[in-house]
Formats: sequence, structure tokens, C-alpha cells
Amino acid sequence: MASLLSKFILPVAVAAVALVLFLGLVNMMRGGSPNLSQKLMRWRVLLQFIAIVITMVAVWAAGR
Repeated sequence: MASLLSKFILPVAVAAVALVLFLGLVNMMRGGSPNLSQKLMRWRVLLQFIAIVITMVAVWAAGR
């Protein structure tokens, strides 16, 4: 289980965070909608939380 988490699921979660962060930066640089910026920020925070939880579960599973 730890191998699956650390080799597949965690990189996908981190990539999702990076993608949403990038989209938010692009929106901000273009002077896009503030509502979209807020929505992207909320998604980024949620995805970061999920990535941290996955990381902690992977560390816990690796230690078992």
C-alpha cells in the first residue's frame, strides 16, 4: 500500500496542486476574473490538504 501511495497517488496529488496553482497565476497575470481566482485558491487549498493527508498515510504505511 505504501508503494502505491508514494509512487503513484502522491505524485498525482502534487501535480494537481501545481496545475491549479499555475492556472491561478495565469489568471492573475492576465487580469482575469477575481471570482475565478478565489475558486482556484479554494481548490488549491483543498488539494494541498489532500496531498498532505496522502503523504502522512504513506509515511505511516511505510513505517508499519
